[in-house]
Amino acid sequence: MGQVDDLQQRVHGLRLADDFLAGGDLMRPALRELRKSVRMYREHSYSDLTGRQLLIQIGELAQIAGWIASDAGKHEEAERIYRLGLSAATQAEDRTLAGNLAGSLAYQLSNTGREVEGADLARAALDGAGPDAPPKARALYLDRVAWAHTKAGGTENAQHAMRALGEASEALTEDSEGTESPAYLYWVDSGELQVMESRVYTELRRPLRAVPLLRDVLGRYDATHTREMALYLSWLAVAYADANEPEEAAATAERVLTLSADVASERTAERVRVVLARLAEYADVPEVRAVLDSAA
Repeated sequence: MGQVDDLQQRVHGLRLADDFLAGGDLMRPALRELRKSVRMYREHSYSDLTGRQLLIQIGELAQIAGWIASDAGKHEEAERIYRLGLSAATQAEDRTLAGNLAGSLAYQLSNTGREVEGADLARAALDGAGPDAPPKARALYLDRVAWAHTKAGGTENAQHAMRALGEASEALTEDSEGTESPAYLYWVDSGELQVMESRVYTELRRPLRAVPLLRDVLGRYDATHTREMALYLSWLAVAYADANEPEEAAATAERVLTLSADVASERTAERVRVVLARLAEYADVPEVRAVLDSAA
């Protein structure tokens, strides 16, 4: 059990490192840790209680390792890792953890051209976690449902997305100081829900709603979280372009380019491509042309 406790500390250390470092920087240590923990489970002997706790840590480790692999652009590897973790969480009968792993995989599927699968899995993650899951967990899983439906496209999916956003906010209001949540949900708060809401509005081409939300949350965001700052600013740049404010879009895009220059994240690189493609529609605006030329 002492070894399991040590593993728990290292897993949480990886999560905290992911706040500041990108997938390309963390991929090797994350996979090394995952291989070691799986070997521990297969090759050692332990009590049933210790075995269950070890499975839970493998599941938690697989979730952050899968997220890191996905951020590094290794999507097939990430899916394999997520499914390994889902198997461990299911065997340990930890429904909340299983929901986090399934929701994480759903998020990747939604972002990599498998939108229908992503929406189905996001809903299954929410349903599987059940109504007794901690409020933060339900809020996060509902956020992923909202994003999955947004990426799936269409009027009906847009309605499902908006409904899920409202339910996520309601779920988070049930969280309080006396409510216990798993350590891996430390980052889920009203600000993060606001970011997802603004991203959904941006994808749905509703910039008048997206821009104020993004400006508000970015004004309070920890600037040391470079990757997230670049990502969130990328949605703001697109929202400005949708609002026919090319000069503001260009200024924001320039910040995205600066922040993402040294970030080893495929997720960020993809958002840069999206922003530049959107700006290209305003290529005759001098400020936009300067950003496009700089990026080229």
